Amino acid sequence: MSSSTPPAFRPDDILGPDGYVAQRLKSYEVRHQQLEMANAVSNALNSKKHLVVEAGTGTGKSFAYLVPVILKVCEEQANQRSQDEPNRIVISTHTISLQEQLIQKDIPFLNSIIPLEFSAVLVKGRGNYLSLRRLHSALERSGSLFHRPEDADLLQEIRSWARNTTDGSLADFPFRPTASVWDEVASDSGNCLGRKCPTFKRCFYYQARNRAKNAQILIVNHALFFSDLALRQVKASIIPDYQAVIFDEAHTIEAVASDHMGLRVTSGQVDYTLNKLYNDRTNKGILVGRHLAEAEKQVNRCRERARDFFTDLDYWREEQGEKFNGRISQTQIVPNGLSPELDQLARMVRTKGESLSNESDRQDFVSAADRLDSLSTELSDWLGHRIANGVYWIERTETRRQAPRISLAAAPIDIGTLLREQLFQQKRTCILTSATLSVGKMASFDYFQDRIGLTQTRSLQLDSPFDYKKQAKIIVLRGMPDPSSKADYERLTAAMIERYVKRTDGRAFALFTSYDMLRRVASRIAPALREEDIAIYTQEAGMSRGQLLDQFKANPRSLLMGTDSFWQGVDVPGEALSNVIITKLPFSVPDQPLLQARLEAIKKRGGNPFQEHQLPEAIIKLKQGFGRLIRTRSDTGIVVILDPRIRTKYYGRFFLESLPECELVEESVTADSYAD
Repeated sequence: MSSSTPPAFRPDDILGPDGYVAQRLKSYEVRHQQLEMANAVSNALNSKKHLVVEAGTGTGKSFAYLVPVILKVCEEQANQRSQDEPNRIVISTHTISLQEQLIQKDIPFLNSIIPLEFSAVLVKGRGNYLSLRRLHSALERSGSLFHRPEDADLLQEIRSWARNTTDGSLADFPFRPTASVWDEVASDSGNCLGRKCPTFKRCFYYQARNRAKNAQILIVNHALFFSDLALRQVKASIIPDYQAVIFDEAHTIEAVASDHMGLRVTSGQVDYTLNKLYNDRTNKGILVGRHLAEAEKQVNRCRERARDFFTDLDYWREEQGEKFNGRISQTQIVPNGLSPELDQLARMVRTKGESLSNESDRQDFVSAADRLDSLSTELSDWLGHRIANGVYWIERTETRRQAPRISLAAAPIDIGTLLREQLFQQKRTCILTSATLSVGKMASFDYFQDRIGLTQTRSLQLDSPFDYKKQAKIIVLRGMPDPSSKADYERLTAAMIERYVKRTDGRAFALFTSYDMLRRVASRIAPALREEDIAIYTQEAGMSRGQLLDQFKANPRSLLMGTDSFWQGVDVPGEALSNVIITKLPFSVPDQPLLQARLEAIKKRGGNPFQEHQLPEAIIKLKQGFGRLIRTRSDTGIVVILDPRIRTKYYGRFFLESLPECELVEESVTADSYAD
């Protein structure tokens, strides 16, 4: 860091018509929305206030918060004593693609044009990093660890990679290794020797942690942020202390916070933990070859108790009848014979570990004992409903060759209260931004703020600089049956998708709210689109989202059919995407345990669950789906809404009023069309 006092800059000096960006980029066009947002972010950081900003697509949100963040950390660094830790600001995103954009593109560019010195790093979870000590240990024990030859071969590939990598994280590995192998070599807090480790000076994780500790701007994802927030309640942390946080893609934080501040334990986790200790079928595991016959027998006892425990839960679930949605309202629904056996095994493993002279081996045993203790506690906590004001549920997933996988989950009903107490009242500045936070013609943030527990805040709503009246057209259908007429609705949905995909010669997304309907519609339209030589890529085909998008972008004459994950965070600029078809208004089905509990809580206090939760939630999701179409100033296309409720129900106008102002066209399922 420079010891001299840096010049005082304002966001306009960087982003304005005569600013550093304009001087570097000759084609740069000043966006008044971007400048307005940048000044609002700067004011919030300087006055230590919270801020909510909805900024439409094309605003340039990342520069609008990065520039004031850079100016703020540089200003504070100039006022600090040299021995002080830097004042840090966290930037949290939901998607990996946005993280990569920030750390690989936006920040390096701003660093090259702003005459100030600052540092920014991407902070990843510990499990992303290779442990050199654990790699060495796994190589020594590979004969007792893996029963598949390909796993041992993969371990050798990791060994070769470890000699050359400077980053040591999964992002630097040429492909994603299997979890069973990576788990044996990944950095793990429970398996860390710290400064006692012989590889400590070369440790990839501690090198990354030191970079984060010395950096001023930390880029994280929402999952890591809320995992850290949960740990801070027990006086631990993943992220170094920070003074302010920027949430981009903030419309997702309620869901992510609920996931990471709740509880989940599965039958698969128990099996995996026991098999790492001793697998009697393959004779592999860390207990093998150490003359630990009693501990091996105890593993088998735990395995039997686990089988009994999860089978009892499955039987209990079946006894509840067809209407049971998985939600558990009473405690101790089955006897817990598993936790005591896990506790006993943990004691045996820990005792053996403490007697070992090799420190690396000793840590492996202690870590395994800690994991057994954790599983035992999580099972007891779930059965005893230890999360205050929580909702508990059970999920069952069929597997091809093994017993069904049973998942036990819990989450706070009111995540807003937790976030208000543990985040917004603790941090001086939280800035939340997204293209979709408000609802209705008046752009109200009430729903978003209520859900996350944010009370005292400034707010700002900025339109997109795109000319939606010229660039986009919304088509609604006259003559579609109500979605409650499932067979008729599905048949006509297929016919209309076929019609509009042919109209744009592919280049289309069809967004669904259920996999089942997606599969059936795909089967209906496949023959007709095949005749037109239009390819169909469907999310139910088993490919990842990234693979589907790559295929879609590579073949313009195609239709991509997706569900939940394709409504948001997907960026296909240009002619590759000219048509977004919304098959149904995206209302959540109120049979999910967590949603059901939250709707009941609203009703209990005298509110209207539909008006206060289901409707605004669906509106925000529709805005996300609409936002897939126009990504640049030159994009054009249509958004086709097949759900007739957009016109036939009183609440339909709230959806339309929340979308950007476009040309609205009503067409018939039979023939003619006319402008609205």
